[in-house]
Amino acid sequence: MSDCCTPRGYRHIFSERSAHAAAARYRKKGLDSTSRRIVELLLAQGVEGKTVLEVGGGVGAIQLELLRAGASRAVSIELTPTYELAAAELLAETGLADRVERRVVDFVEAGTEVDAADIVILNRVVCCYPDMPRLVGNAADRARGTLILTFPRRVGWTRLALATANVGFRLTRREFHVFLHPPSRIREEAEAHGLNVSSDRPGLFWEVLTASA
Repeated sequence: MSDCCTPRGYRHIFSERSAHAAAARYRKKGLDSTSRRIVELLLAQGVEGKTVLEVGGGVGAIQLELLRAGASRAVSIELTPTYELAAAELLAETGLADRVERRVVDFVEAGTEVDAADIVILNRVVCCYPDMPRLVGNAADRARGTLILTFPRRVGWTRLALATANVGFRLTRREFHVFLHPPSRIREEAEAHGLNVSSDRPGLFWEVLTASA
């Protein structure tokens, strides 16, 4: 992993406090708009009996929605342990703990230790990882059916916003960086690993890419 993004940096940005806040928002308001778009796209394809692999899923809100809709099992991969307590509390509340496996590991470095799934999701993850080709390639290799990625749109105002954020991270020595990987390169990487990009939907800030095996 690049020196720009250390385990300490990730743990500071994605802290236990932010995890509990995310769980509280989900309990009160449900999914945020981008996560809801992901779930709606998958429900339109059908999720009954399918397995789910989510990389960087936080407290697991998307997984819970898909399991409730009929998905059989979910595996959650997190880079830091900071979400685990909040996620465990949600699983206990919903009674779905026996259908979710949560692992704390660098997905890229884990390689074949992570099994393939029918549905693979990387929501707001690509922009937090320096090695986009390996991240997207590994995700594509594990998608037996559908891969969904979200990442910031590459337009003038998002460039300015993320550049400003990165200056702030450097000044405060956060050991973290946000990456604005070119969407065309992300699509090309998914296609290079045998997937067909079927939809590419830009939102206000986040772009949602869907690819299928």
